[in-house]
Amino acid sequence: MKRILTAILIVVATAGLLACAALWHTHRYLHSPLDVPPAGTDFTIPVGAAFATVSDELARQGILQRPEVFRLYARFSGRATEIHAGEYHIEAGVTPAQLLEKFVAGDVLLYSLTIIEGWNVRELLQAMAKHPEISMTMSDEDWPAVLEKLGSEYAHPEGLFLPETYRFPSGITDVDLLRQAYRLMQLTLAEEWQQRAQDLPLASPYEALILASIVEKETGRADERARIAGVFVRRLQTSMRLQTDPTVIYGVGKAFDGNLTRRHLRTDTEYNTYTRHGLPPTPIALPGRAAIHAALQPTDGNEVFFVATGLGDGSHKFSVTKDEHDAAVREYLARQRAARAGK
Repeated sequence: MKRILTAILIVVATAGLLACAALWHTHRYLHSPLDVPPAGTDFTIPVGAAFATVSDELARQGILQRPEVFRLYARFSGRATEIHAGEYHIEAGVTPAQLLEKFVAGDVLLYSLTIIEGWNVRELLQAMAKHPEISMTMSDEDWPAVLEKLGSEYAHPEGLFLPETYRFPSGITDVDLLRQAYRLMQLTLAEEWQQRAQDLPLASPYEALILASIVEKETGRADERARIAGVFVRRLQTSMRLQTDPTVIYGVGKAFDGNLTRRHLRTDTEYNTYTRHGLPPTPIALPGRAAIHAALQPTDGNEVFFVATGLGDGSHKFSVTKDEHDAAVREYLARQRAARAGK
């Protein structure tokens, strides 16, 4: 009997030692660097993939040496069902335990698209279509349905998406990216509207967006935005026509070939601010945050005219009277003629 008890104790002790050894080796493996190249490697978890499939694929690619240990650790820790699909960059030096945390956190690779101030929505769609990580689901004809999905009260998409740099995972749809830009525009416009100057001739945030889009197209100079906005505000207040070329060009649409003519200026469209008073019916571009701020915080003054200087720096000459403006126009034309003669 004594021998039997001794044997049992030896077996139990051995089993305990083996268990401790197994636990030690498992802990050591889980916290030792994986076999990842110095520059790291990319790995994709497909949508709906089971954890066993993920661990087997990691092993197949040579990243995991003991996928069964990885699976057991994930299951016993309760994390196996918490991983997120997506594209991951696995850095050199990462351990199996850290890799699991990365999958659970959804620390996926992010790509970016910068929406440029002054783009129109056609250019925005083209930029998204060219991006290899954006999944295109819509065309220009789909705007009414997309705007309804975004919750917009407006039927025309122009101006509703804030120019910014957006970061997103691979495979994002065009509509999901537009949703981000739309929401950010709504937040930005609401903030700026709350801080607007008093007595502006703007009845709503949307009218502010229209004016901001015109300011955006008229100048790229930060030091001129509020001043140009001031000119347009004073014109609206005194029932002067805005007479701004970018609105005319927008009204011509895809047919515009880059050459604005007198015929264009005289042809009446709902966007021609030479033939019609007030703001056009919609924005004419995607205005940035600075242009929106300028439209709602315009510079005070008496100037109601401006024209390009022709100095090559994008600057404008501002005038109070028509005579001053006509002189500035003549100066601009003289510089243009001199530039052409010097070529």
